[in-house]
Amino acid sequence: MNTTIDRLKVLFLGLFFVGAVAAWTYQFFWVRPAKQCESQQRWWDPSTRTCATPLYIPSMTGRPEGVSREDWARQQAAKAQLRDRLGEDGEAQAAGPAAKPAAEPKK
Repeated sequence: MNTTIDRLKVLFLGLFFVGAVAAWTYQFFWVRPAKQCESQQRWWDPSTRTCATPLYIPSMTGRPEGVSREDWARQQAAKAQLRDRLGEDGEAQAAGPAAKPAAEPKK
């Protein structure tokens, strides 16, 4: 009977050791990188385990902040039509005096 208890003791200690190693491995390789990424104000993708930097869309597209994509596309299409009809100089004239550069003062 003592051999049975000794075997069970070794079996349970082995299972405990394997479980502890598995828990530490999970924390070290899966949880810790996600927490580090999120603490740096970045995006964590768990499916690919990628830490990505968010990009500010208006800085990439040139679209002003708060303008919807549809409105911006309409404005750009209207400018393109005006430019096609009037040419580069006509577009500046159609924009009015606000678009003209200020005249340099005479010396």
